[in-house]
Amino acid sequence: MRKIAVSAAGLTLAVGALGLTLAPVAAAATPCPSGAVCIRETNGSILSKNIFYSYGAHNLSNVTGDRVIVNNQTGGAGFQFCYGYNGGGGCSVVMRGVGESAPYNMTPINSVVLVR
Repeated sequence: MRKIAVSAAGLTLAVGALGLTLAPVAAAATPCPSGAVCIRETNGSILSKNIFYSYGAHNLSNVTGDRVIVNNQTGGAGFQFCYGYNGGGGCSVVMRGVGESAPYNMTPINSVVLVR
């Protein structure tokens, strides 16, 4: 059996010669600013409307599907994800520590509550 070495440039040329296209590689996830809680879009980006700094309930608008919440607050502050507006409808336990949550299946009526 003969081994064949292919460079990245050679592979690109071969793919182009065949008339094939490749799906773009997803961009690196957008960082959540220090001191904030953020909700990631499905493509990894974070919209300015989904960056929260103040304690209390934040009602979500047009945020649906599986989304990850990023806690980048300082001083041990946390958040809860709730299935209703104004921190109602049943909420998760308070998530503390910097990092990303498991995905939440969001509906048209949800809120995120930032807690000290």
